[in-house]
Amino acid sequence: MAGQSLNDFPKQILQERYEIQQQLGKKAGRRTLLARDIQTEQLVIIKLLTFSNDFAWEDLKLFEREAETLKAVEHPAIPRYIDYFELDPSNSKGYALVQSFVEGQSLEEYMKTGRIFTETEVKEIATALLNILIYLHGRQPPVVHRDIKPSNIILAESSNNVKQIYLVDFGSVQTLATKAGKTVTVVGTYGYMPPEQFGGYVTPASDLYSLGATLIALATGIHPADLPQKDLRIAFQDLVKLSPGLVGWLQWITEPSLEQRLISASIALKALETGQLPINDLAAVNPPKPVDIRDLLWNAIWRSTFTGGLVVAGCAAIYSTVVFPVFGSIAGLQFGALIGFPIAFVNGFLVSIITRLFFFPLKNAHLHRRTIGIISTTFGMAAALFGFSLLFHGSFSNWSNVTSLFFVIAPSVITGLSMGAASKFIAQWYEKQYRLLNK
Repeated sequence: MAGQSLNDFPKQILQERYEIQQQLGKKAGRRTLLARDIQTEQLVIIKLLTFSNDFAWEDLKLFEREAETLKAVEHPAIPRYIDYFELDPSNSKGYALVQSFVEGQSLEEYMKTGRIFTETEVKEIATALLNILIYLHGRQPPVVHRDIKPSNIILAESSNNVKQIYLVDFGSVQTLATKAGKTVTVVGTYGYMPPEQFGGYVTPASDLYSLGATLIALATGIHPADLPQKDLRIAFQDLVKLSPGLVGWLQWITEPSLEQRLISASIALKALETGQLPINDLAAVNPPKPVDIRDLLWNAIWRSTFTGGLVVAGCAAIYSTVVFPVFGSIAGLQFGALIGFPIAFVNGFLVSIITRLFFFPLKNAHLHRRTIGIISTTFGMAAALFGFSLLFHGSFSNWSNVTSLFFVIAPSVITGLSMGAASKFIAQWYEKQYRLLNK
């Protein structure tokens, strides 16, 4: 090696064994070469890491980890480790990793030709990759690839059968030997990385997210970063011709919340094969829509009007029947409806405004219930006092007599309590929406 320069490619022979054929890729401090192994006459891939001006020791750490991982694993769909050695030419210094050559094209190259993968092909690719991940994640410690994407998946050139694929480029690999999978190095590809990976936290479920994003890219022909998002979820379902079951499965494994995502490749494979999703995860597949102002206003008004108006009318009928057994029920129902429904309608409007101003989004359900309950009860009593007073007296005078007690004050108290009950009905709906949204 002495006296040889890395600039002499493709004429050079490394380690007196590897004859360089051509350069396949190049970026800062790194090169990927195609070479012929003189001993075996087989083509190999050589990855070089050289100490350039922008060299970082973290690059060497990742490079060595890739070599150690390939040396330790043995899977027919993962390039085979062949050699690892140090370079020491006159004007360059670095390391070389030699691995078996996979003849074929990456899925990214197929995407560049405009190819859109069918549902059958997507399922076959998913199955093949999940079997690879079951092997990697099942090792001790688990091996997380951290950079699954179309350019790192090779379709063997000998067949158009998408089942015959390989997972390559373990340059971002992480072994979860450290506590909770925490790592200082943040690597991966934007669009294919799950949210937790941006913080340097990875689990086997992180690879599942990247797999899902990759499959979405294959089905849409669009890079995930260029697809629309809603609540951090990739909104792809309107852009694909896939069955609802497969769409649901893809949504499940690309769930941005780590707690709601599939936790293992084996479970993901079983769900893919059976087409069944656990009932408690259906909310993650079809997440409920967040409450907006129109939903809040509509639900508050109709729930208050329906509940409050009926309760006031019913209570007024029962109350009047007790006071006047013969005609009280009919008269009470009429007067109760006349007063109760308008007040209940305004109460719903008032509750929606208070909720929008102080409890949107909902953070303290208990405080919300108490607040609108007290306000609705007070409002209902005050409004009913005004209404019943006008009906029976024509003014606010003479409240001290018996008539006022039975036909103004008591019905007003009933109306206020009915408005409080209607507000509780509204609060229960509002709380349920946020529990579904955040469970």
